Amino acid sequence: MADFVLYEQTGGVVTLILNDPDTRNALSTQAQWDAVVDACRRAGADPEVRCVIVTGAGKAFCAGGNVKHMKERQGIAGGSPYQIRDGYRGGIQRIPLALYDLDVPTIAAVNGPAIGAGCDLACMCDIRIAADSAKFAESFVKLGIIPGDGGAWLLPRVVGMSKAAELTFTGDMLDANEALSCGLVSKVVPAAELMSAAQDLAGRIAANPGHALRMSKRLLREGQHVRLDTLLEMSAAFQALAHATEDHAEAVDAFLEKRAPAFKGR
Repeated sequence: MADFVLYEQTGGVVTLILNDPDTRNALSTQAQWDAVVDACRRAGADPEVRCVIVTGAGKAFCAGGNVKHMKERQGIAGGSPYQIRDGYRGGIQRIPLALYDLDVPTIAAVNGPAIGAGCDLACMCDIRIAADSAKFAESFVKLGIIPGDGGAWLLPRVVGMSKAAELTFTGDMLDANEALSCGLVSKVVPAAELMSAAQDLAGRIAANPGHALRMSKRLLREGQHVRLDTLLEMSAAFQALAHATEDHAEAVDAFLEKRAPAFKGR
């Protein structure tokens, strides 16, 4: 079988492609979960990387879990309740942690259905843009289960508690325009233009100094759960680091000299 995650890099932009179109890029095996985690760690460890795009091969973004495995009590649905709990913790739950800890900005380029864990995978990214063919559903309740991969934490932070509760309790499907109207995505484009739109956005992000991007993302993450005074302390410390970089000096010089900056990651 081909690699589940294709890792493609152009300059400071990495594209991660879920590559199992026959299963609509379902996240259902330990090897698949490990592949996503490993790709996130690889991108995070590379100082040249400044933005990551996540998308799916074929017509789907990610179909979530494998329903046949649930029926047959295989994979993550197999074993005793204790084994299932342990399987989630050591399996798919490592993905939201890996994406949350990834310091560089992330973009979900949702090319088709993003269902269940696929919807949550999109929410794990910082920015979501969708093809007009995309569909979204927090559909766990339709199968008599709950969001086991962090959806109950992720979705309210994206669309607010009321809409998150509606989507979680009904399992209703949203089309791309409905997802746009509730803030689940920030942009909808024709399917043929999705990757060029994602790459254009990633390029505008990656044009900025890597250290500033990584520290800005960390502050946004920490700002979701710390007090204001704590975040201000972190911001002061991060700003002191930023002011001491060569890229900051280059950015100031370029601004004053009305030219394009040439950042070196220092």
